[in-house]
Amino acid sequence: MTALSTTAALGIGSVQFTATRDAGTKVSFRQVFSQLASPVGAAPDATHVYATHDGEALEADVYLAKESRDSKVPAIVLAHAGGFHTFDKSDLRGIGRWLADHGMAVIAVDYRLATPERPTWNKAPQDLMTALGWTREHADEYGIDSSRISLGGMSAGGRLAMNTAYRLKNGTIRATDGATPKPPFSVVGFYPGTDVDGMWKEDVAGTREAAELFTGGTPARYPERYREVSPITDVQEGLQRTLLVVGDRDRSTRPDTIKDFGASLRAKEVDTTVKELPFAEHAFDDAYGSLTSQTSRQILLDFLNKNT
Repeated sequence: MTALSTTAALGIGSVQFTATRDAGTKVSFRQVFSQLASPVGAAPDATHVYATHDGEALEADVYLAKESRDSKVPAIVLAHAGGFHTFDKSDLRGIGRWLADHGMAVIAVDYRLATPERPTWNKAPQDLMTALGWTREHADEYGIDSSRISLGGMSAGGRLAMNTAYRLKNGTIRATDGATPKPPFSVVGFYPGTDVDGMWKEDVAGTREAAELFTGGTPARYPERYREVSPITDVQEGLQRTLLVVGDRDRSTRPDTIKDFGASLRAKEVDTTVKELPFAEHAFDDAYGSLTSQTSRQILLDFLNKNT
């Protein structure tokens, strides 16, 4: 049994290493074997309150590239995972610090989380818009190229980012407080939900509870809310360049839904990159040093560094 397990593990590792090599990743085997959690020193360069809503101060962690001291660098506003109702921006410390160390500015943000008494289907997108505007306002201060500010996130944060970015581009959302920001330069979704109605129907690993908390009820009760917050509703020509990353073992965000969504974007001539990572579950990047996590960071960096 031990021999079989060892053989299987070696086989999986070989497949993952091939994907890592194909992505051009400079592998750290020290991280593979000893760095599951985010690095201890992965702290932001600054933390600021970017908005206050419902008496709640919403903070942004700012990770700065050394290059930004001498020239303007691209940036990404990142929204954390958590099923719309849990976790916070600290989950993004590892990737935030790594991207900054590789020449990218990162703004990792909190947003209003859903509770049984407070659905946030129409609040969280406003928070991401405010974060985009805040980042653009502080672009000169942080050495950010204001024409290359992207928006992305993980899981629920990825769905929020995609929906907000596309609606800004389509002109179907406006800021309720302050000026509506310009649409982001590009869009990133790591294992994002693309259809909140589908999340409710499939009910995998808490997706139904998350959908109901976020929208305030069921699809039967609030069909318009479910449509409004689902990225599949937003697909049309002229959307931003998009990166979608998913693990081939993901049960919460099935790979076929991501590939189908990518195909629907391409059918509208949207520049779309879909990366399916081998032997990877949902939230694969939680294991910071894993081959899959290292691969995903390189894929993201290459995407953000692309000018067109």
